[in-house]
Amino acid sequence: MNTLFFYGTMRHVALLEYVMGRAAGELDLAEAVLPAYAVMAAQDGPFPVLVPDATSNAQGVVVHGLSDTDIARLNYYEAGFDYDLRRLTLQSGENADVYVPTPDVRATDTAWDFAAWARDWADLSLLAAQEVMDGFGIVAPEVVAARFPQIRARAWSRIMAQNGRHGAGVMDGRVEIINRRRAHTSFYGFDELQICHETFDGGTSAVLDRSVFVSCDASIVLPYDPVRDRVLLVEQVRLGPIGRYDPVVWQLEPIAGLIDAGEMPDAAAHREAHEEAGLSFDQLEPVGECYASPGATTEFFNLFVGLCALPDTASRIGGEASEGENIRTHVLTFDALLAMADARKTANAPLTLLTYWLAVHRDRLRANHAD
Repeated sequence: MNTLFFYGTMRHVALLEYVMGRAAGELDLAEAVLPAYAVMAAQDGPFPVLVPDATSNAQGVVVHGLSDTDIARLNYYEAGFDYDLRRLTLQSGENADVYVPTPDVRATDTAWDFAAWARDWADLSLLAAQEVMDGFGIVAPEVVAARFPQIRARAWSRIMAQNGRHGAGVMDGRVEIINRRRAHTSFYGFDELQICHETFDGGTSAVLDRSVFVSCDASIVLPYDPVRDRVLLVEQVRLGPIGRYDPVVWQLEPIAGLIDAGEMPDAAAHREAHEEAGLSFDQLEPVGECYASPGATTEFFNLFVGLCALPDTASRIGGEASEGENIRTHVLTFDALLAMADARKTANAPLTLLTYWLAVHRDRLRANHAD
């Protein structure tokens, strides 16, 4: 049997139990101290780095009686964080294995705050752990590690889904998920489900076989210059038209991007504008929140119009090279954009919606920014 000391996120007992597949209260654990080490915040995320420090003590928990299967599950989960097991001596004199970061994990000069992490990140981490551990024994740990940013973003979308503004006046009926299976996962996921639900006459539907494309929430923003009355669109290759065998695979659309774990929709809009077009917004006008296609995908849009001064130059090449983005910008008058929409030449649904919202609110925005 094995003894491990945990100083970081695994001090959150619910997360530790889930990763190891243990029932609540089943683990033999106690508070413990690891001398001559400090627990510092990481540079690359909300997790800790164990750093040798003769003047410090690392607070944590020691867990006894862990099986080889427990260790295998822990190693699988920790593979996404670049941590290795090392035998160290606790303040009590007991030896315990400890997950110590590899040299690639960089620490800041700030102490890691477990209570703050538990408040801000524990729920997300539990949801992400569900998707990670569903792959145990099926998906290679290095594959899971590569997918971890998307896994965390999907978990964050599940949290944000609890705070939607929509739903007034619709039925709050019973829905039973009989089975849900992740049929495929990569940058996106694909789930197969069997469900039944309450019907409007009070009965129950037949068992329905359905599939759902699992994505993350996204922020979409149309840059608008209210002084010059012009907008900016971005152009890039899109997979939807390729998959549909559409000959027009370069598409015009607003600035858009997936929301990172822990990020708010407005912050994502600002970030994407800088990455894709080198823009900084003076103000964001919230337009709406909607599913891209609620019958088929979890993808959920947060729509904005971003007010800014747009350049006179019509074209700029941008995008994040690390993400394989190759993006060209187009600046055009609002009248030209509205004419495109009226002629049914805006093939991007958020662009069409944002165009007509701006048509309604344009005079107000221009009046507020008149000299």
